[in-house]
Amino acid sequence: MVTRLLKVLEFAQFESGDAMRRFHTLLTLAVYAGFGQGKMPLVERQETTSVDLNAGLNKKIFVVEDELDIARLVRHHLEAAGYRVRSFATTTSVLADAHREHPSLLLLDIMVPGGDGLELCRQVRHAGAPLSATPIVFLTAKTTEVDRILGLEMGADDYITKPFSPRELVARVKAVLRRCETPLPAAVINAGELEIDASAMVLSVRGVAVTTTATEFRLVHYLAQHAGRVFTRDQILDAVWRETTFVSPRSVDVYVRKLREKIEDDPEQPRYLKTVRGTGYRFEVPK
Repeated sequence: MVTRLLKVLEFAQFESGDAMRRFHTLLTLAVYAGFGQGKMPLVERQETTSVDLNAGLNKKIFVVEDELDIARLVRHHLEAAGYRVRSFATTTSVLADAHREHPSLLLLDIMVPGGDGLELCRQVRHAGAPLSATPIVFLTAKTTEVDRILGLEMGADDYITKPFSPRELVARVKAVLRRCETPLPAAVINAGELEIDASAMVLSVRGVAVTTTATEFRLVHYLAQHAGRVFTRDQILDAVWRETTFVSPRSVDVYVRKLREKIEDDPEQPRYLKTVRGTGYRFEVPK
């Protein structure tokens, strides 16, 4: 049944974004409920996974999702993993509340009332420290590669498509938080006009701090730490992302392009982040 519905999704032409969102909601809930194959309905099922309170201790997650059933499903699984959750049906007050409450992560749908998740992501990334460094994960019915790349280019740390597995969702949230919170060796790297301060997680260009996501900072720090060495995309994923089950080598290209826009005078003719055709990337210190 799941395979059959996914085939329908692949070729379906939806008359509106609302119709597409509703289809993905029903499909996600159907997958979760097991289509009645000897399992209890969604509202009656008891979660058998033990609650890992330490995993999300003191961590608050903002969930922006206008589909009530999906929001309840996401909240249930995140709270079962020990996270505190605050849900929003629109984007209207999210930015102001995030400034006040400092969530550990934002989980955003793209197609929501009061604005879209992409615009909210852009606003967060330009909001200034510490909010601008908050990890962002998209959870959305927009499933094409173009949509995924756009989400990553806007500053997302991960991009999850509907229908989704709630347990995979929790695993990916944990992976993003681990990646963003693991401390780096306390050192300052000076390379040309760049200063990379690992202890403060601040990247400066000609003495001016540049806003980066945690993943962007870890990527430039790792490459600069090994200046002159060529890395394949898979090697970069292993070193920077570490848990590579849910990411693809294409993600590396997106993040390198974003970093070039921030540190290079001419991103098309980079001095620092060099492409090694057919292999990967190398960080060079300009002479």
